[in-house]
Amino acid sequence: MITLKQLRYLDALAEASHFGRAAEQVGISQPALSVQIRDLEARLGVELVERHPGGARLTATGVEIAQRGARVLADVREIEDMARKRAGAFAGPLRLGIIPSIAPFLLPRLLPEITARYPEVDLTLRETLTGNLMRELVAGELDLVIASLPLDHPQVETADAYTEAFMLVAASPAGAASPAGAASPAGATGPAGGEDEPLPLSALADQRVLLLEDGHCLRDQVLQACGNSLAGSRRGGGATSLATLVELVANGQGVTLVPEMYAHGMSGREARVRTARFTAPEPHRRVALAWRRTHPQAARFGELRDLVAQCAPR
Repeated sequence: MITLKQLRYLDALAEASHFGRAAEQVGISQPALSVQIRDLEARLGVELVERHPGGARLTATGVEIAQRGARVLADVREIEDMARKRAGAFAGPLRLGIIPSIAPFLLPRLLPEITARYPEVDLTLRETLTGNLMRELVAGELDLVIASLPLDHPQVETADAYTEAFMLVAASPAGAASPAGAASPAGATGPAGGEDEPLPLSALADQRVLLLEDGHCLRDQVLQACGNSLAGSRRGGGATSLATLVELVANGQGVTLVPEMYAHGMSGREARVRTARFTAPEPHRRVALAWRRTHPQAARFGELRDLVAQCAPR
């Protein structure tokens, strides 16, 4: 098999038309260069150089091969340049996975920052459930995942980005009449479309708490964050989106818990429900970045963690 070294030597000889000057140009001795050219000729089975006392002249075949070799060498230099650039900054394809309960609120802030800071990044987004994202991350189909902890896997490293509280959503007194057992918790009695005083988690004990259907990580996060506080509550489930849960709440079917970013997104445009924080310690989730430990740019993903933390809505 011919080598890049031989193509470089042939390229130098094509330019210099002299073994001595070509050898000086590439930094080796004239006999060493002559041996490499002869080896290249032997491998290809053709004469590339017409040797004469005053120097060397490429044959017609030698000229054609040297021209093709020059294109190969140019491509190699581009590969080397690209690698050097990417060693110093993010560039090229970046496949980012994110869960649905984070994407609509974080991405409007995050994507412009990524574009501005890393203009050579070719970003591809994948929005789906945590289980799917983790399988694709480990399989090498994704580079990074933004999701809620825990994200346990021996091949995956995580870095916390921010903590997000869960907030209560209850029907506004101005909204639809609540059915028996679905009244707003004590304290959630302010004017429509606003935020009430913080409530203790114990306020959920007598409520019908609406949750997403099984399989949604947000359901598991709420149950884990609230612990025993939901032990005495009546739970309803089956919805596949937070918007559906809020609609059920607005129509008096119960109460629900949503991430803080989602609650702030509703502010001022959903007058049929009220929101309230919980007293300390608030139930919350930890949002993190995850990547394969063996990823070539694993050492640099901390930069994106910092960027996600900066873009997290407050």
